[in-house]
Amino acid sequence: MPFFPENCRNESEVESKLIVQYLLPALGYSPDTWYQEVAFGSIRLDFLAFARGLYDSLSSVIIEAKHPNQNLNNHVYRLSQYLTSLNIQYGLLTNGREIRIYQKDQNQIKLLFKCLGKDVENNLSAIKSIIGKEVLTKDGSNTSLPEIANKNTAKLLYQIEQELIRLEQLYNAGFTPEGQHTMKTIAVYHNKGGVGKTTTVVNLAAALSKRGKRVLVIDLDSQANTTFATGLIKFDDEELDNLKDSNIRHVLQSEEAYPIRQVARPSQFNQPEIDVIPSHISLMRYEQELSQLADIKIMLDEKLQAVNTDYDIVIFDTPPALNLFSEIALTTADYLLIPSDLKPFANQGLLNIKEFFKRIDKFRKIIGKPPINILGVLPCKISTNSKFVQSTLPKRIAAIPKRYGFEVMDSVIYEREDLAKSMERTTKVDDIERSDPRSVFDYKPDSISAQEFEVLATEVLRKIGVAE
Repeated sequence: MPFFPENCRNESEVESKLIVQYLLPALGYSPDTWYQEVAFGSIRLDFLAFARGLYDSLSSVIIEAKHPNQNLNNHVYRLSQYLTSLNIQYGLLTNGREIRIYQKDQNQIKLLFKCLGKDVENNLSAIKSIIGKEVLTKDGSNTSLPEIANKNTAKLLYQIEQELIRLEQLYNAGFTPEGQHTMKTIAVYHNKGGVGKTTTVVNLAAALSKRGKRVLVIDLDSQANTTFATGLIKFDDEELDNLKDSNIRHVLQSEEAYPIRQVARPSQFNQPEIDVIPSHISLMRYEQELSQLADIKIMLDEKLQAVNTDYDIVIFDTPPALNLFSEIALTTADYLLIPSDLKPFANQGLLNIKEFFKRIDKFRKIIGKPPINILGVLPCKISTNSKFVQSTLPKRIAAIPKRYGFEVMDSVIYEREDLAKSMERTTKVDDIERSDPRSVFDYKPDSISAQEFEVLATEVLRKIGVAE
């Protein structure tokens, strides 16, 4: 069956239509000889194919797929890093419109072959002569591991072997590599505003931190409410804005620059401190520009891999919208928590959420991630009126699973004065009153609100499988 580049409109279609359906079978690689979405530390490969055995780098091929609009020149350096770090001899780089094959030459790589995607059928024999399974099997037939590797390389190849054995075991058990994280990621999302989303994010993070968990909060909302609530906005004049040049936009915008460790800032709104990646009001101006980037939906996920051992839990605050930044959060997160005041408009919004995360799950499947795990709807900003609590609230809670199919959390966050005042706390500096918010635990640790978030933290930890 011939390949038509015009059928590939995005990176996932380059992967499925060119690599999986066309190239790998044409080059002689059966499904049991290649793996997709393979991670070694901070290195994440789109595809890794083996002509002979799991440990033989001379008969292995890395295949990297990019969006059709991406310039392949921008990705050669990254491919070079992969080949040299893992001691893999061959790498194929493609965006569907063009196909290139590189070979590792000591600590550099050289271009062996290139052709247009529309000409791949005519050049298939040339491609097979370089990285075809049959050719690489013969080329590596007289090579043993001790002859091709020093001690460091042997260690890397052993890691590859063990990783792929693990992947095969997980696959046979019904798991994917991306489903196995030591770090847990939670998106807090509702497409209606004013339901207590930011309050939930910052105080849940505080409760988890009090229990010794290493927590990172990422603000993906251009309103920057979480950035404000965690006390990172300490300027009164835009000229003194110290967030505009290093925030979540920069993390998403650059593949090479602005790693998580560089952009995350310690926040003193809670003790122990919590790291926060701030948002900025300017983020809304860049949504269209960011949406044009090929890997934008997985950029945050990839960068978080580099800090997988730095944090126990990452919590995303999201915009109250069905937009790009919400998509990024739901694509990246392992779990979804839905705060809601359970009022009619918020309940109707649950239908939008259901359709939204179904669409996200389709994309997650394409990139090899399991469906997002829904922790449940969290009743939040709930009136403390006794009649409402005794009569109306139980009915509203019962309606959620019946009408919308969502489980409701056991925890309830009520609308209380202490919770509001902790976020509105101010202090005077040089006779100027400035915002100085605190978590409810630091503002009034013995309050009922603090107890409610303690209960929520316990429930969340139980549901995500993290021991206390």
